[in-house]
Amino acid sequence: MDLSALTAISPIDGRYRGQLQQLDQYFSEYALIKYRVQVEIEYFIALGEKKFFPLEKSAHKALRAIYTEFSPEKAQEIKNIEKITNHDVKAVEYYIKRELEGLKLDKHKEWVHFGLTSQDINNTSVPMMWRDALEQEYFPGISNIILEWKKMAKAWKDVPLLARTHGQPASPTRLGKEIMVFVERLQNQVDLMQHIPYSCKFGGATGNFNAHHVAYPETHWGKFADDFCSKKLGLQRQHFTTQIEHYDYLAAHFDSIKRINTILIDFSRDIWTYISMDYFKQKTKKGEVGSSAMPHKVNPIDFENAEGNLGLANAIFEHLAIKLPISRLQRDLTDSTVLRNIGVPFAHTILSFRSLEKGMSKLVLHEKKIREDLDHNWAVVAEAIQTVLRRENFPQPYEALKELTRGNDHITEAAIFKFIDSLNVAQRVKKELKKIRPDTYVGE
Repeated sequence: MDLSALTAISPIDGRYRGQLQQLDQYFSEYALIKYRVQVEIEYFIALGEKKFFPLEKSAHKALRAIYTEFSPEKAQEIKNIEKITNHDVKAVEYYIKRELEGLKLDKHKEWVHFGLTSQDINNTSVPMMWRDALEQEYFPGISNIILEWKKMAKAWKDVPLLARTHGQPASPTRLGKEIMVFVERLQNQVDLMQHIPYSCKFGGATGNFNAHHVAYPETHWGKFADDFCSKKLGLQRQHFTTQIEHYDYLAAHFDSIKRINTILIDFSRDIWTYISMDYFKQKTKKGEVGSSAMPHKVNPIDFENAEGNLGLANAIFEHLAIKLPISRLQRDLTDSTVLRNIGVPFAHTILSFRSLEKGMSKLVLHEKKIREDLDHNWAVVAEAIQTVLRRENFPQPYEALKELTRGNDHITEAAIFKFIDSLNVAQRVKKELKKIRPDTYVGE
């Protein structure tokens, strides 16, 4: 069968293609080839600017057009060359040399890929792809979620909520505050992640500029490479490397996304639970079906889909984070095939963002049910009562409330008031205690 959304093996390129197709500009084979071409062209221009060979500045625009106007058809030309070379980066080099002929620059073509190994191209291309995907897709996506959470928190800031610790009724809280818990957690991790540099390796076959140095020993190639990577590519060059980059910063990015995804899983499960408790209803859409057998059902599938994709993403990010920083001696090839898969967990993460956004847009607060639960759990004011009694130096207040409430399923407002009336305390204290209610005992 021909490849299509129906015949694709991966659901990323199949079922979910419509939601994720924009990621092909970062993580496809076409994207990798395009970024490789960009690095090779910028390196060629940089060598010309340093007067290693005569290159007119007027040629820069035409040279950069080789990658700015790059197309899938051009990528296929490189793949055709690769069938002969059996080497993907060498195929890019030969393609660019051919393009130089059309620009009447073929007399300088041996400066393409001068002194480099393939990993100088791969270990700059991939960080650039990764950076652009994060800055153009990931960070805007996670920022949208934080923004939606802030809106929810503001809308529900005064809604009292029965808290549950260990799954049991606990001191009441506010729904808006509970959403802000996730806002703070997520924002902290995003801030931390944004301090991680985008690093690259650029130093010749085994990282020492051997070929560069033997050809031009008077040139400070380390400084040249630092300037090239930072000013032309926007990357931070690693100074002491083997043939490949360390991948430590890339692994740190993966670990950061894993932590963020874990927070999103926690949120998804909490909202799922609130829906099951009837604290939230969900908007319905005409024509949609919740169950093939049970017509009444409106399932929280968006939060379930988010949780599933986040878990899958984390499993792959975990392998990437522990595998990529390990390479035998000066290099082995295990990083190559693994590195080609960084778009897979990224795509599942972006897909989870879509599910969360859709799920949150359906939520309808069922405040009546929330207040009913508070009213059915008067035992939660026991903490408040015993604390005020401690202030009044009442003997063993905790024990008195424990005797009244622990394991008692019939603690009502009347039972609490009866207990307060029996206390040997001043009337002003009894009056103060009777003002405490589950829906007002919510703290600051």
